[in-house]
Amino acid sequence: MKTSGQVLAILTVVAALAIVSVPVFAHHGTAAFDTTKMVKVTGTVTDFEFVNPHVQIYLECKNEKGEPDKWQGELTAPNKLIRAGWDKHTLKPGDSITISGYASATGAHVMWIRELIGPSGEKLPLFEE
Repeated sequence: MKTSGQVLAILTVVAALAIVSVPVFAHHGTAAFDTTKMVKVTGTVTDFEFVNPHVQIYLECKNEKGEPDKWQGELTAPNKLIRAGWDKHTLKPGDSITISGYASATGAHVMWIRELIGPSGEKLPLFEE
């Protein structure tokens, strides 16, 4: 039988682990994005970071006034994209692409990419088939 001190110690450890794990679950959720609002932009790739934990694409687009506008798109992990046929050379600065996805919940020009039309006009796979 456990003493009240042992039970308290176990509960403290469990609570601490739960608190520490919250950022991990928040990071992998869709909390940062408005999943009811899809956006679509076309622009020129300025940077392509094929790195963990998520591949990042940076674009320069034109807004409705024709002025330069910077966007950032987030994809899944590189290992998942590799299984879908990607590599670190799939996109390069200067490529013209179209991305669409869930907009940032904060209104920042950041999206969780759900579709990507590559420089040759082809839809690039975002998941292994």
